Amino acid sequence: MTLGIPRGGVIVGNIVAKKLSSEFDIIIPRKLRAPHTEEVAIGAVMEDGYVYLNREIVRELSISQDYIEKEKSIQINEIKRRTAIYRNRTDTITTRIRDKNNIVLVDDGVATGATVIVTARWIKTINSNCLIIAVPIAPKDSINLLRKEANHIEVITSPSSSNFKSVGQYYRDFKPVTDEQVINIMKPSKEM
Repeated sequence: MTLGIPRGGVIVGNIVAKKLSSEFDIIIPRKLRAPHTEEVAIGAVMEDGYVYLNREIVRELSISQDYIEKEKSIQINEIKRRTAIYRNRTDTITTRIRDKNNIVLVDDGVATGATVIVTARWIKTINSNCLIIAVPIAPKDSINLLRKEANHIEVITSPSSSNFKSVGQYYRDFKPVTDEQVINIMKPSKEM
């Protein structure tokens, strides 16, 4: 089974699933944003509250537990919104992945790795079989973190961390993926 992380990972994941002749679905983590610097990930969360925190960043930025709890709540609500519009299915993602022998987790790229890490760890609580993480771009430092989370990592481009600024710098066109694009990709999966 191939799982794409919305939104950009759905585009890439759908292509990977087709190439592998694999079932395709989405899995929805959300980045926990640093105060006043929303691009900086302090961690990530899943819909059920399962969380990964980068304790080093939380400590360096002196982020309070109150802030973390508020940010978790905001992101869980966004996960629920996205789940409602993207996955019009009666079964849950938990049910879909429970007995799969191989799971390929796909995103459009990795910066800090927070959303992929939380997702990989969450998947492993449900299914301890083979987990493969596949991304087109990830800096070397993030790949080293991800190696601890999966049986195999597949990355197309891995710049040194000092050359890496953002995932978008490695795409010719990195326009934001819309809810409508994800919904259109997921339509065939909704009918299964």
